[in-house]
Amino acid sequence: MAGKGNTTKLLDRVALITGGASGIGRAVANLFAREGASVLVADADVVGGSETVEQIRASGGRASFAELDVSQPAQVNRAVQKTLDDWGALHILFNGAGILAYGTVLETTEDEWNRVLAINLTGTYLCCRAVLPHMLTQKRGSIINVASTTGAHDACARAAAYVASKGGVTLLTRAMAIDHAQQGVRVNAICPGPTDTPMLRKVLTPDQLDAFAKTFPMKRLGRPEELANAALFLASDDASFVTGATLFVDGGQTAEI
Repeated sequence: MAGKGNTTKLLDRVALITGGASGIGRAVANLFAREGASVLVADADVVGGSETVEQIRASGGRASFAELDVSQPAQVNRAVQKTLDDWGALHILFNGAGILAYGTVLETTEDEWNRVLAINLTGTYLCCRAVLPHMLTQKRGSIINVASTTGAHDACARAAAYVASKGGVTLLTRAMAIDHAQQGVRVNAICPGPTDTPMLRKVLTPDQLDAFAKTFPMKRLGRPEELANAALFLASDDASFVTGATLFVDGGQTAEI
């Protein structure tokens, strides 16, 4: 049951959320459930993913969990099948799984490069490939990929693998949107600016985060819930004529560049 007072924009929908153990993915999973969706939370972090499911259930929502490394095709296929087994359909895919690594091309090892691309870009491709046959059969679906302002609009120093992966997600989103525009499947991307998530806090100290935030027009980091609201718009019928879009949710970051 959707939470009290919500608009239930996703009533009777089923959503697969990757990266749902924390940060933006967790916020998306909770919001989608409050808006009426049944949610399959998928993540390599079993503890965090299970906590997200518990949060949703405690609020009266419907959710289940699947352990998932998005770079592994067999695991991706199992997560999609579990979504269908648990909830009977699949209408929304939110590709939230992602990792961050710093380094120039010279500083980035092949293993680091391959892992970042495997999770951020190949993982997005594998999840899209797995859900599309079901969406095309029902002639209905919304896929929301997570790109980044860094990669979709601009680059930054010492993040070669990350920028390459997110640039790839941006153009993959547009290519898929064109391919499936007449088949009832919309494909869009949200492009977060610097957002206060565990992933960012792992690589920057609190002082670095504060200084980083002050370089942007709104002088603060984004909140995961703000990104979730953007994802909700793209998942819902409010965005029925929106496909191939990259929605920047960045506090004005890209407006300055």
